[in-house]
Amino acid sequence: MRLEKCWFCSSTVYPGHGIQFVRNDAKIFRFCRSKCHKNFKMKRNPRKVKWTKAYRRVHGKDMTQDSTFEFERKRNRPERYDRNLAVDVLKAIPKIDKIRVSREERHHKNRMKGNKAKVQKEAEKEYEQSIHMVKAPSSLQQEKIKVKVSQQQSEENPLMEE
Repeated sequence: MRLEKCWFCSSTVYPGHGIQFVRNDAKIFRFCRSKCHKNFKMKRNPRKVKWTKAYRRVHGKDMTQDSTFEFERKRNRPERYDRNLAVDVLKAIPKIDKIRVSREERHHKNRMKGNKAKVQKEAEKEYEQSIHMVKAPSSLQQEKIKVKVSQQQSEENPLMEE
């Protein structure tokens, strides 16, 4: 069973699924769904469309180079079947997958390092801007009255201290 890659979004295309487009120069384009095919026909660049794998790689959202990707690459040269090699490969697949997942998690963690403080600042700013939605209007008016009274008292106190 041969699993192809979508030309536009780089997702897997299973046998019997998707759309194939053959250009006049006999170049074959495979698409996983009509969304990708339509974007291709509209001559959109996959590196500029945010939901594609190409965009994520170009903008540093996904890992681009890793030795674990070497195992997923398509090989056009046929290999002679060797039972021992096939057994070793099947044993190695879960280990390789585990390594790839851990590296992706590490990449994601490094990418999100400075994001926590930024999110906290944005949340505080949003809270300050929409405090009227959180508190009742009557409590806001009482706070204004208390602030005015405390300001008047603070103005009187310096005179008394002198």
